[in-house]
Amino acid sequence: MSNLPVVDAPPAAKPAAKPAKPACGSCCGADDGIPENPAAGLAGAPPGRVTSRHAAGGRVWTCPMHPEVERSAPGDCPKCGMDLEPIEEPLPQAASDHGAHGPGDGHGHGDESGSDLAAVTRRFWIATALAVPVVVLAMGPMLGLPVDDWLSPAANRWLQLAFALPAVLWAGWSILERGVRSLWPPRPNMFTLIGLGVAAATVYSVIATAVPSAIPEAFGEGGPDGNVLPPVYFEAAVTIVALVLLGQVLERRARRRTGDAIRELMNLAPATARRVRRAGEQGDGREEEVPLSAVQPGDRLRVVSGAAVPVDGTVAEGGSHVDESMLTGEPEPVRKEPGDEVTGGTVNGSGSFTMTAERVGADTVLARIVTLVAEARRSRAPVQDLADRVAAWFVPAVALCALLTFAGWSLLSDRPDRLAVGAVGALSVLIIACPCALGLAVPMSVTVGVGRGAKAGVLVRDAAALQGLANVDAALLDKTGTVTEGAPRVTEVVPAAGTTAEDLLRLAAAAERGSEHPLAAAVLAAAAERGLTVPDSTDFASITGRGVAATVDGRRTFVGSRELLVGENVAEADLPADPDALRAAGRTVVFVAAEADGGGEAALLGLLGIADPIRKDAKATIAGLRDLGLTVRLLTGDDAGTAAAVAGQVDVAAEDVTAGVSPEGKHDAVLALQKRGRSVMMVGDGVNDAPALAAADVGCAVGGGADVAIGAADVTLVGGDVAAIARAVRLGRAVMGNAKQNLALALVYNACAIPAAAGLLTALFDVPLSVVPMLAAAAMAFSDVSVIGNALRLRGAKLEA
Repeated sequence: MSNLPVVDAPPAAKPAAKPAKPACGSCCGADDGIPENPAAGLAGAPPGRVTSRHAAGGRVWTCPMHPEVERSAPGDCPKCGMDLEPIEEPLPQAASDHGAHGPGDGHGHGDESGSDLAAVTRRFWIATALAVPVVVLAMGPMLGLPVDDWLSPAANRWLQLAFALPAVLWAGWSILERGVRSLWPPRPNMFTLIGLGVAAATVYSVIATAVPSAIPEAFGEGGPDGNVLPPVYFEAAVTIVALVLLGQVLERRARRRTGDAIRELMNLAPATARRVRRAGEQGDGREEEVPLSAVQPGDRLRVVSGAAVPVDGTVAEGGSHVDESMLTGEPEPVRKEPGDEVTGGTVNGSGSFTMTAERVGADTVLARIVTLVAEARRSRAPVQDLADRVAAWFVPAVALCALLTFAGWSLLSDRPDRLAVGAVGALSVLIIACPCALGLAVPMSVTVGVGRGAKAGVLVRDAAALQGLANVDAALLDKTGTVTEGAPRVTEVVPAAGTTAEDLLRLAAAAERGSEHPLAAAVLAAAAERGLTVPDSTDFASITGRGVAATVDGRRTFVGSRELLVGENVAEADLPADPDALRAAGRTVVFVAAEADGGGEAALLGLLGIADPIRKDAKATIAGLRDLGLTVRLLTGDDAGTAAAVAGQVDVAAEDVTAGVSPEGKHDAVLALQKRGRSVMMVGDGVNDAPALAAADVGCAVGGGADVAIGAADVTLVGGDVAAIARAVRLGRAVMGNAKQNLALALVYNACAIPAAAGLLTALFDVPLSVVPMLAAAAMAFSDVSVIGNALRLRGAKLEA
């Protein structure tokens, strides 16, 4: 019955995945990109999509601002200079390194990120320790310290130089190195600006200390005779280094928090499993503790009270209530009996049971969810292109501002120290400008938002889907499996005269054996419940959009819609029940016809009424979507009567229901709305929905427990929770709103900070020259942190109504 018009089908696979962005050969080199490996994909994921970089021969590091940059070793991004971070993904054998877990990571990689943070922290503290005496020596007289009584001016400067050079050349070496690397080939970034600033302040101060007579009069209060020493800015250089390193420490800590959702998901899987020895093994029937990586499909595992289910499988013996909130978000435990499926990472209640392992390692639902979330974190939203375009012009514009600042003070000011003011202003402009905050604005919001969605049962394929969710204004909902539970059952068996109910159901079940559709399963289940012996069938055929045909006991048998009967010239017959009345009651009506014994014209033998219960949260979900401003329409391949009955129960108006629609019709319905300027979200669960899911601005697949269609659509609702549709829309709006806040924060920061650094502080408030670069460095260091901190607010975003 896979082609009946009432079909709204099992979980769909989106026909074409959005291609992964290739490694950037122009900036990373041919050896740095990781090639796509079709064999490394998820179960059910489209070929060619990289879903487990571990299969490519090791870990991969990427840039949070430029996810297309991938390298096989840690380092810094050749585009923006930021530190690359390791891609968080489950190992192919699930938790094979659980025994060596680091404190900050679910799979043994905590040492890598932890050691990097420790190294930066160590450089920061050493730079700070060296900066303190320099600041005391330089700023002490302003604070009332008798520094001039302790040291001569020349000795003071030489001592500052002795402390400053190690701070700049060792602790700040990575800053200078990244600045130099950005110059050729030209890829200006924030380290270009900071490196130029630190280098200029240090080189000038060394010359002013070693050869004071080389400094022009306008740089100080005296002349070139050396009687009055020109000012030095060692304290600015070392303070800039210390504050930049502080910003990197805070940024790393904040960025590690953005990956908490992935690490929490990884840690749901237990480190070990209790395996029951197989028959024929030594110690047959005994239990042994084995690493999770040692579990193979077919193994018998014991799950004790309070333990996490180690892998995906089926309950073999015993029973218990299992907490599946990690998948569905529902706090109520679900009863599991023999034959029921259980999912790795869910938590057993007070009972104990044995299970048969079926999917292990990277094939488990949990591992696939982690991979999807990790990929989505690294994707780019279309709005990021705007930020990139702004950032591409930003560094050259800042360099021009610095030159204009120096020229303006030097040529237009009548201050005796005009060159010094101009130089310090230019230096401060270079330091305070922060393209990094601009570049991080969108990726940080996406990173945190994807993790927040995973905890709420909303799995987002990529950043573009998040932006799409924020913009949708129309929702098309498939009926069967979305608005209804997708678990139909036969409620009426109505035979025609001369046919018994048992014969009618037996023939229908035999014909349906070749179909995998839920309605076919309902017919077979009804026959089994009545203890009927279902005969074999041959010559099974699917009639597109109408039903199925098969030969049963030598008779050609047809099961499907009234259109199928007309097409096969089936003779009408009187029935004791009105099909229209059944449809009005919300039943799907399936007709059964067969040839007479010995051949001849087929005759109608009766009909079956099949009910598919409405999901308990469907009505509230549709109301919630309307509250969000979305137009909601119901699509179904079912007949108009059944569709109207279902629509009435969930408060969908008759004009918003399209019945008897084919898969192509659903696709066309999406296109029709899009032509009217609407942004469309299609929600479905079946192969019949795949064309519409692909055409929609956002395709949303309704998954069910262990059958969740990871990678099937732009968004997957875990556990078949349709209430997550509204949560997904709220998530998209929250993430894009947060990203826009971050962009505005970065732009306003720079718009205000650059003029202040260019000389307004000195001109309007007489701020000492030596203080301005330090204030600029502090502001720059905390601009990134402010953007990341704002993004972290999404972890507490309210997604419920």
